[in-house]
Amino acid sequence: MPPPASAAQSHPDAFLAMLAAERGAAANTLAAYARDLAGAAELIGPLAVADKADLARLALHWADLAPASVARKASALRQFYLFLVDEGVRADDPSAALPRPATRRPLPRILNHDEVARLFTRAEEEATVVTPQPVRLLALLEMLYGSGLRATELVSLPLNAVPRDAPFVTVTGKGSKQRMVPVSRRARTALTAWLQLRPAATRHLFPGRAGSQAGHLTRIRLFQLIRELAARADIDPARVSPHVLRHAFATHLLEGGADLRVLQTLLGHADIATTQIYTHVDAARLVALVNERHPLATRRPGP
Repeated sequence: MPPPASAAQSHPDAFLAMLAAERGAAANTLAAYARDLAGAAELIGPLAVADKADLARLALHWADLAPASVARKASALRQFYLFLVDEGVRADDPSAALPRPATRRPLPRILNHDEVARLFTRAEEEATVVTPQPVRLLALLEMLYGSGLRATELVSLPLNAVPRDAPFVTVTGKGSKQRMVPVSRRARTALTAWLQLRPAATRHLFPGRAGSQAGHLTRIRLFQLIRELAARADIDPARVSPHVLRHAFATHLLEGGADLRVLQTLLGHADIATTQIYTHVDAARLVALVNERHPLATRRPGP
């Protein structure tokens, strides 16, 4: 039996609180769930009292959306109703009526080695002028491509995450899970130069503007800085973002022979299936490997 309508309004808030407390969901994740739940409630009324017929109507409202968007919204609602059942708020789970679109995970956009080299060449040239902004940009670029950090992980790094005596940085990823990520010699050099110029009296490695609510450089500003650099390096800015550099990090490591399990750890993926998406770009290298290294590769074909 669904709860009375008068009590239904508070359940989405309780669900979001559970995601934050028990699963360590990030602020961006919570905001996305809140939008999806609020959007569905606007279409069919209070979600906690909705029945299967109500949820089935959502398919019509979502007809013009991309399959991935429909899948995301439906997933949020399924988790919400599982929460209501677990909490004893409802005895039934109506989410079976939600649409299940067939989605195909998009392949990651990447940059090739030449494009990455052009980005670094431009950033290094600009950083020869020892002023804070270009030196900071080079350090950000080194960490994105050299360590494969997510944008949020990078901008929110506290100063004490970078130890003085070890080539690692402690990263807090999705679900508040921590992992140790190697920092290359190049990145350590760039970070050392940045530490000599960064403003004092702040706990973040990459501080934001004075008075910034977050206290650190924002993801949006990082996105802008990387795209502006791409334009100056004569690369289409639409093809470049912090996440594209993370994809390039993963793809180029695989090309160099990195183990998939090691890559999963470096990227902070909970499921190796997420990491396996990077193997698609290695197909050409595998074909070349078979053609060059297989015992029959040197044998002339018959007539």
